[in-house]
Amino acid sequence: MYTTKTFNIGELDGISRNNIEEHLKLYAGYVKHANLIQEKIKEYKKDENHAYALGEINRRFPFEYNGMRNHEVYFALLENGKIQPNTESVLYKKIESTWGSFENWLNEFKAIAMTRGIGWAMLYYDQINDSFLNCWVDEQHIGQLQNCKPIIALDMWEHAFVYDYATSQKKDYIEAFFRNLNWSVAEEKFATPHP
Repeated sequence: MYTTKTFNIGELDGISRNNIEEHLKLYAGYVKHANLIQEKIKEYKKDENHAYALGEINRRFPFEYNGMRNHEVYFALLENGKIQPNTESVLYKKIESTWGSFENWLNEFKAIAMTRGIGWAMLYYDQINDSFLNCWVDEQHIGQLQNCKPIIALDMWEHAFVYDYATSQKKDYIEAFFRNLNWSVAEEKFATPHP
């Protein structure tokens, strides 16, 4: 069984308490539905008459599961927020060496976040090639990169900002996210081995 995590998110600059509370409810829904699907899979596997339903529910599981896990990365980055990147950290230096400057990376990441549609902007670390990848993930499961560790996950579904910004103002939400980001969490994620 998956459990709903709690996050210590204080007052944020440009992201309201109401938006965070509503967003956390949505996250809890992903946890609930990931568990429900797992229970249904166990049930449907017992009877071959459920083969079609089993196939469909197995297709749905990655949507709920990745919705749960992506949100856990996102909310963790906002816990005890507003901690700027340490320019001496291994993460910062590796970003600089990959993109030529931290600003180059940030500009590329923000441009990806402006992709039309619903999904996530992600900074992944590929441990196999010891490299970073900026990526857009459709919805929350189409385009997730195999064996790559998410370092930064920015939710770009409208539910992430609709209480604070019109859809035409999502650029302002992106700026607010980075103002509130706890870079020490990203640095810890990068330093922790990925299974």
